Amino acid sequence: MKADFRTVEFAPGKVLSIETGRLAKQAHGAVVARLGDTMVLATAVVAKEPRPGQNFFPLTVEFRETYAAGGKFPGGFIKREGRLSEKEILSSRLIDRTIRPLFPEGFMNEAQVICQVISSDAQNHADVLGAVAASAALHISDAPFDGPMAQVRVARVNGEFIVNPTVDELVGCDMDITVGGLKNSVVMVEGEMKECSEEDMLAAISLAQESITKLCEFQEELRKEFGKEKREVVIEKPDAALVEKIKELVGDRFYTTSKAKFGKKAYSEAIQDIYTEVKQTLAEDFPEMEQVIGDICHDLQNDAIRTMMLKDRVRLDGREANKVRDIWTEVGYLPRTHGSAIFTRGETQALVSATLGTKRDEQSVDSLFDTNSKKFMLDYNFPPFCVGEARMMRGVSRREVGHGNLAERALKMMLPSEEDFAYTIRVVSDVLESNGSSSMASVCGGSMALMDAGVPVKKPVAGIAMGLCVGDGEPMVLSDISGEEDHFGDMDFKITGTTDGITACQMDIKVQGIDKELMHKALLQAREGRLHILEKMAETISAPRQQISKYAPSFTKYIVDTDMIGAIIGPGGKVIQAIQKETGTEIIIEEIDNKGVVTIAADSAEKAEAALARIKAIAGKPEEGEIYEGTVRSIKEYGAFVEIMPGKDGLLHISEISHERIRNVEEVLTEGQKIQVKLIKVESGGKLRLSMRALADSE
Repeated sequence: MKADFRTVEFAPGKVLSIETGRLAKQAHGAVVARLGDTMVLATAVVAKEPRPGQNFFPLTVEFRETYAAGGKFPGGFIKREGRLSEKEILSSRLIDRTIRPLFPEGFMNEAQVICQVISSDAQNHADVLGAVAASAALHISDAPFDGPMAQVRVARVNGEFIVNPTVDELVGCDMDITVGGLKNSVVMVEGEMKECSEEDMLAAISLAQESITKLCEFQEELRKEFGKEKREVVIEKPDAALVEKIKELVGDRFYTTSKAKFGKKAYSEAIQDIYTEVKQTLAEDFPEMEQVIGDICHDLQNDAIRTMMLKDRVRLDGREANKVRDIWTEVGYLPRTHGSAIFTRGETQALVSATLGTKRDEQSVDSLFDTNSKKFMLDYNFPPFCVGEARMMRGVSRREVGHGNLAERALKMMLPSEEDFAYTIRVVSDVLESNGSSSMASVCGGSMALMDAGVPVKKPVAGIAMGLCVGDGEPMVLSDISGEEDHFGDMDFKITGTTDGITACQMDIKVQGIDKELMHKALLQAREGRLHILEKMAETISAPRQQISKYAPSFTKYIVDTDMIGAIIGPGGKVIQAIQKETGTEIIIEEIDNKGVVTIAADSAEKAEAALARIKAIAGKPEEGEIYEGTVRSIKEYGAFVEIMPGKDGLLHISEISHERIRNVEEVLTEGQKIQVKLIKVESGGKLRLSMRALADSE
């Protein structure tokens, strides 16, 4: 069967192709999408019936890169792909967050979308291509998918926007965002930028929408030609009599409780009391219906909160729409870390530490596109106690990876260059309390911890999470949303930046998109909140400390001739290993611009000086006036030849051995003897004149 691709030019010079009906035919929907020589196979399978008792939508998205796609072997001992890499997890989340809102509300059938990179040209990114392929596979299948959707990446290079830039085109860009949306609206945004304005960000999103529209129209054409008839889905509605009975029992208590301005714990307990009372009251008349009763109560609580916000313009804790919760901060809390900070906003708290390391602490990266090491890492931890729960901790969740990546992207834009600050940097954010936007607390705390560590960041960075409630009445844009406002609201829009612009963003919409005007309002309101948070942070620390922690390693650099690198390393690395072990240092040697750069990392000046002296003795250039420990290599009637550096001998004349008259050199020196000498002259031709007598004169 011959390949039969359909193509669309969705941006200038960008042509995407899709074929279907040849591969993975037992999946409910399967397509191969191609951009350049990068190809992604996307399959979609949706169960015919929900599992008994299922009360949530079990959607799984897997984005996988196979090294064979790029003609590579996996790194490491086991030459086979294993668990998902961070890049694969983040790509899976990008797709999941865009397609999840497009399934019918109340749909509980298990769904799985797998996007496998089967060919990579190392230029065209597969993540946004995989998102289009995933949407197309669902759209032509019989699954109840209210698409299509599409994703594109937009970068700004030299002031010009590029849609779906290549890897080479991304070099030097000052904006890199991924936008997902429907034919006429945006659903998801995520990316990083170098202090761009709100207007520039909107311009990039508008350009992305044009390409998204073309890709959605292209998928509509594919459906007309290849689509299966959509299955009829019956969403079971709860018994009307049961709903009315619960409404009677609840009355307006969800509404009055939500307006009572409780804190998180008090509110949760009050709401739970209502749930428990209703379930107990109805247990006899409606046996084995506890889950259904709980779901109905949840819907009534949702209605109460949304009515309160849209009609009464009141938030759960009584704040105004643009008000940020109370903030308190502290730095230097952890005495032995290189930098630390506590950032607390309302009932959300992050304890953040910063650690400075050497080149050996860099994180190795092995992926289809990138094999460079990372010099900056941010790890985000969300233990169960931070929300008052007791549950198993089974490694890092996808959510933790995603939130950590967002915080990392937010801060890395303001880090110094490697030339200005050679340290490897790791930031760890441990969320100790959470009631909304712990990732943004991690950004704020991370920025403060870096400054506390003495990292010369260009500017402090803060973040804020914006919410939205739409329905009957004027939409309400919310600053610094709480957990309940996130859960019951329609948007979670995280925006980070400095006083001068945005550095990163992540937006998820639960409704089918928002218009440009509403997004602009959210961005401007976010800027107002961000500036307020930066002011509160500045009350504790406003600039990097002048000195790094005494517990952090210090660096000493020394330049040697490249032909001396081998002598420093020694056969099998014996020489450099011995220096490191005996001086308690870490030594890194690199060849940069035809020069040997030796970097000595040590936790004290004495250790660094000892290592440097050893290296100078091996590879340094002899300097007049310097004292060396040498080895007597041969003895003559007129003196001795002493090796002061590998391959560098100097003459110690008999007259320079001592102030006393010496008739026979062998009476004073023996071959192989270690002695201290002073280099008194470097003669033309590189001849070295040494003296022991000069050492006695200098004492």
